[in-house]
Amino acid sequence: MSDPLTAVDPEAAVLSRLDGLVAGGAPHRPALTFKEETVAYGELAERVARVAYGLYRLGVRRGDRVVIYAEKRVETVVAILATAAAGAVFVPVNQLFKGRQLASVTEDCGPVALVTTAERLETIRTALSPDTSVHHLIVIGDPGQQPPLDDRWRVTAFDRLAGYEPLPVPGADAVLDTDVAAVFYTSGSTGGPKGVVLSHRNLLAGAESVATYLGHTEEDVVLAVLPLSFDAGFSQLTTSMARGAHVVLTNYLLPREVVRLCARHGVTALTCVPPLWMQLAALEWPAEASARLRYFANTGGRMPRATLDRLRELLPQARPFLMYGLTEAFRATYLDPTEVDRRPDSIGKAVPHSEVLVLRADGTPCAPGEHGELVQRGALVALGYWNNPEATAQRFRPVPGPVPSGLTERGVWSGDTVHRDEEGFLYFVGRGDEMIKSSGYRISPTEVEEAAYATGLVNEVAAFGEADEQLGQRVVLVVTGPCDIGRLHQAMAREIPGYMLPRRTVVVDALPRSVNGKFDRVSLRRTVEAAP
Repeated sequence: MSDPLTAVDPEAAVLSRLDGLVAGGAPHRPALTFKEETVAYGELAERVARVAYGLYRLGVRRGDRVVIYAEKRVETVVAILATAAAGAVFVPVNQLFKGRQLASVTEDCGPVALVTTAERLETIRTALSPDTSVHHLIVIGDPGQQPPLDDRWRVTAFDRLAGYEPLPVPGADAVLDTDVAAVFYTSGSTGGPKGVVLSHRNLLAGAESVATYLGHTEEDVVLAVLPLSFDAGFSQLTTSMARGAHVVLTNYLLPREVVRLCARHGVTALTCVPPLWMQLAALEWPAEASARLRYFANTGGRMPRATLDRLRELLPQARPFLMYGLTEAFRATYLDPTEVDRRPDSIGKAVPHSEVLVLRADGTPCAPGEHGELVQRGALVALGYWNNPEATAQRFRPVPGPVPSGLTERGVWSGDTVHRDEEGFLYFVGRGDEMIKSSGYRISPTEVEEAAYATGLVNEVAAFGEADEQLGQRVVLVVTGPCDIGRLHQAMAREIPGYMLPRRTVVVDALPRSVNGKFDRVSLRRTVEAAP
């Protein structure tokens, strides 16, 4: 990692540390709701302080990593904020991860502690190596009904941490806003997940930026549908707390459940990925579900025009926000709702505290209408990739030309191709790598291929994304025969989450290769298009 300061804009650093967000709400007002439990801001602050001191008592120190592998619930949010309050670094892991992905993350970031639920202990047992850096398992729920763990770890009930006095953590007051606060793992184009390193400043500036253009207030009720391990899902938490709003946590089972929760809690703000919006657009929204909805927002891919039109019919009082962002920079652009009718295909303009450029390969600015790479700089740009200086140097680079006041010259080069119109509005053209974007997830073809190879049921295999009206893209697998596709899919389902599994598998005699010996994915696409 290089330059730890992504910006020096004093307006961006509203609070000194992430855990200070809980001070943004009036103590008596609701902060979090999960199922039948509602926690006010004052109680949440006390719980965070108790668990932060409990982590310190376990031996967690400034800069240590704490992996959080649990579904959305009040304890998960407390664990995240308490880790920050203790001066440590939280690493939220997708609850859908299987052992392969969990092992990759823990081996990469070297956590000293892992917060999880009793139901996930067996996955952890098989995923972590004998020489793992994890010394402490902090278990939400009752671990007594699970098979006994070996002596690699000290197991502590989360409730025990929550029982400590809310004492100040020694040394935590020395944590700076430029210190590392979190590592978010996102699939890399050449293999397993890469850890995006974010400072307290990055997260706070992101919260302030997004809360500003979405107009959050303490009167808002935000339904948190997206995973907290997803930058946009985590943003729902931070942007709400930055304004003292009420967050309703749900782990999303069925689209109708989203509508029901909107009615039950009087939801005013809802952000989803396109596949879920398509499902929600096909439902009837009773008046009590839509009455208070102030805005709906899209992230994780392009919203189909027909879906957007249908949602605007169903939710006429709600303003649509179409957003584009990178995990490496939290949020990049949004389209003002007043512009949706004029340019529904645009990804908008830069979010507050950011500058977004369209540059040629030599770093010079593109003319209006000319295709180039989207480059972002400002307070939201991450510090780099954890334990990966080569990838950091490739993606986080200086931006040629004059530097606006308050910004450094370093930006994140997205790899995405865009163009800008005469009025400065941006339009997405395509990805510059082979990543598959499905249901809002970034999926590495290499990771899918490795899971297929691990089954021992294939000789050669290649994966790529194919356009899909519901998912954005679906995973397509091409294998050399003979192959029992049913057995292959069953075996892969034990290795990777469902969203990574192939939706279509084609068996061929041989995989086409380019002159340098790599699989020729252009020819592969033609082969698949011709296959039944």
